[in-house]
Amino acid sequence: MHGHLAARLFDKDTLHRLTELTELDPDLVVDDFTTPAAERALRETEVIVSCWGCPPLTQDVLDRAPRLRAVVHAAGSVKQHITEACWRRGIQVSSAAWANALPVAEYTVAFVLLSGKQVLRVREDYRARRAAHDWGADCAGAGNYRRAVGIVGASRIGRRVLELLRPYDLELLLHDPYLPPGEAERLGATAVELDELCARSDVVSVHAPELPSTRHLLNRERLALMRTGATLINTSRGSLIDQRALTEELVTGRLSAVLDVTEPEVLPPDSPLYDLPNVVLTPHVAGSLGNELHRLAAAAADEVERCVTGRPFAHPVTEEEWGRSA
Repeated sequence: MHGHLAARLFDKDTLHRLTELTELDPDLVVDDFTTPAAERALRETEVIVSCWGCPPLTQDVLDRAPRLRAVVHAAGSVKQHITEACWRRGIQVSSAAWANALPVAEYTVAFVLLSGKQVLRVREDYRARRAAHDWGADCAGAGNYRRAVGIVGASRIGRRVLELLRPYDLELLLHDPYLPPGEAERLGATAVELDELCARSDVVSVHAPELPSTRHLLNRERLALMRTGATLINTSRGSLIDQRALTEELVTGRLSAVLDVTEPEVLPPDSPLYDLPNVVLTPHVAGSLGNELHRLAAAAADEVERCVTGRPFAHPVTEEEWGRSA
């Protein structure tokens, strides 16, 4: 990981805990496995604590790490650095994806509820009027009572969103092709096909992984199925939505959107989405940010303790999960 990230990730208590559990060198932060310092460390390393920015653990890297037996990832997806070679070698892998899912779900739920109250539109109207107005009449169509919220993907985040939304008077719809029979009902939702979810939902929130099969999952045709006035929330990956088709819909004002991810990841400066009043655009910050990073570090320390004391990981990543994760 990058040095500046490590400094933000580990608070003093967690860093002290790790140094007591292991022979961790707190000053050794590696984002390139070819440096002399990294070469020396790899020869003796049994556990790698990784985070965003970790280089891929290729066969060549593993050959230079003969004692390596586990990777503990203090972040979400391990897709960028865990390779086929790791599974062939039998490396044990853990991820703090469960911990990173919590702030993403909180971000999502906040915007689900604000969308139902039509806060974006009301904010713009109030800014323009700057005077008394019959907001009750103007907002007769607003509110969260019995609104339909569609969740695309029963991922960790999708499940946490459903859990947080259950206390509200909402109709929860769920689409996930891998969902076992009866699982949606157990999660408090109704399983539906994706086209039906798009057509019935007042808010559609995307939580599916980035896979070849999910590219432009919400294409032009499915966006057109969404109700006029509906809101689309994406905290997953930008590639899951046809960006051009979505932009065209948003420019007309027919839909609203909350986009923490886009395709490309940073939109060009002339994109209309930066200025549209019906769009909230944030720079991929729904996940762990600020002091939420300390939760990831604490989760990693828990797994390191399990590893050095001979216990199985509480949050292992299997090869099957790796193959279909984001």
